[in-house]
Amino acid sequence: MPAPQCASCRKARAALRRPRSGQALCGTCFCAAFEAEVLHTVVAGRLLPPGAVVAVGASGGKDSTVLAHVLRELAPRLAISLHLVAVDEGIGGYRDAALAAVRRQAARWELPLTVVAYAELFGGWTMDAVARSTAGSGRSRSCCTFCGVLRRRALEEGARRVGATHVVTGHNADDMAETVLMNFLRGDAGRLARGGGLGSPGEGGALPRCRPLQLASQKEVVLYAHFRRLDYFSEECVYAPEAFRGHARELLKLLEAARPSAVLDLVHSAERLALAPAARPPPPGACSRCGALASRALCQACALLDGLNRGRPRLAIGKGRRGLDEEGPPGRRGPQPSGPPASEPIPGF
Repeated sequence: MPAPQCASCRKARAALRRPRSGQALCGTCFCAAFEAEVLHTVVAGRLLPPGAVVAVGASGGKDSTVLAHVLRELAPRLAISLHLVAVDEGIGGYRDAALAAVRRQAARWELPLTVVAYAELFGGWTMDAVARSTAGSGRSRSCCTFCGVLRRRALEEGARRVGATHVVTGHNADDMAETVLMNFLRGDAGRLARGGGLGSPGEGGALPRCRPLQLASQKEVVLYAHFRRLDYFSEECVYAPEAFRGHARELLKLLEAARPSAVLDLVHSAERLALAPAARPPPPGACSRCGALASRALCQACALLDGLNRGRPRLAIGKGRRGLDEEGPPGRRGPQPSGPPASEPIPGF
């Protein structure tokens, strides 16, 4: 049976049906529609004002690659300038290849690139060193928690170095739905309360951040990369299989199979979530050590680094944030069950 005609141009044969709407489109019309939807997200949300200097968090993966490509296409209409900022977490056998992909992108698209490294910013600590430090402590399965906090700080520092006024990241709708599920499963009311919207306005001196792909599904991000023939790095991080996010990802797949709108429903539920006054987190203050936004005396990054430097790695995320106040031996809590692999296979075409 021949492919149907493209529902948009009525000339070419359709190359796909959009996963959510079922609309049959050719590759060219799909990419144009995808870019128009990202443009609408940015303009309607007033995410990037004219004249903004935008630091694009570039990991080399599909999401940040698609984000950089789309914003480069839209930059003249938005009147913004772009600067790629990549973070070297110090993960042997993984990050070097991903950074090579970022450098190829920067050269091909003629975009400036700045790389900041954990080792330089955090007193010699790399993710490999963090993993060795937490091995046998019950914390080794939480490398993604350490990395997420430190990467956010590193990206902020890189953006400041290039004179950026805004930071954008490539989180898509599936990523955000997983995060909402994780916060519900952890009972983390504070993060649920802060999880809505398309970004953060930049409180306490932090740069404004936004997620232009937040309403785009992971499937369509992959399809856009395919039709635009984008070069990106697709291997999974060596520490990802043990991440708690893997549980949320598997649960989300089951929910989406039963209810195709589940991903966007979760994303929008976070936008509308209202907490009872007693459950609302206190207004954030400033970290006593670095001055960054913090809900305690130390921000999450300084708290994690403090524990690592004292040989007692602690977590600053989770219900009750028990890790900040532990006094017993690190191994007393015993091993935690590992989560399912967090890999998301790239569909073949």
